[in-house]
Amino acid sequence: MIVIIDYGVGNLRSVQKAFQHLGHEALISADPEALLMADGVVLPGVGAFGDAMLALKQRQLVEPLIHFAKTDKPFLGICLGMQLLFSASEEYGEHAGLDLIKGRVLKFSLDHKVPHVGWNQLGIEKSHPLVDRVNDKAHAYFVHSYYVAPTSSSVIVATTEYFISFPSMVAKGNVMGVQFHPEKSSQAGLQMLNNFAHMCEQRGNA
Repeated sequence: MIVIIDYGVGNLRSVQKAFQHLGHEALISADPEALLMADGVVLPGVGAFGDAMLALKQRQLVEPLIHFAKTDKPFLGICLGMQLLFSASEEYGEHAGLDLIKGRVLKFSLDHKVPHVGWNQLGIEKSHPLVDRVNDKAHAYFVHSYYVAPTSSSVIVATTEYFISFPSMVAKGNVMGVQFHPEKSSQAGLQMLNNFAHMCEQRGNA
């Protein structure tokens, strides 16, 4: 069972439909107890970092998510959900994140067009189960004004160029994040979601 966290931020149904299209069961839930039965968790999100963290706190999801990350079960953050995995963000002030991956969330320079919207290439930096059968230079669909700056480059799985090179995929153990929307990224994105689901199945059968 894959649980998609509902905290009032993001188009959850499109992520659920993508998993269902691939033949995988996915439950949308705001219940912290749902994490106890999950084989994998997806944290989606669009909008502002501070608002999202407040919504997670109000729904009493912060501690359950941190606890889930320590179980070694697959945990995937999508778009804003990826940024929430990090220590802090400078979006509209200073906001603490889940601190599952050390680093900060920074804004693209105003000298360039923001947000970064549309299709762009992924430069795969290293092998990882999430990018199995995904070609280097595959395209993905982005919508964001901020990017992550990890403390250690060892967590970077893929990068993307938008005036600067920024991490578009990260992973630290069982915790993974993608800055783009895999559910909107055609075959490459569906392959990543399928890979994630298989990771959850393997963990569930362990």
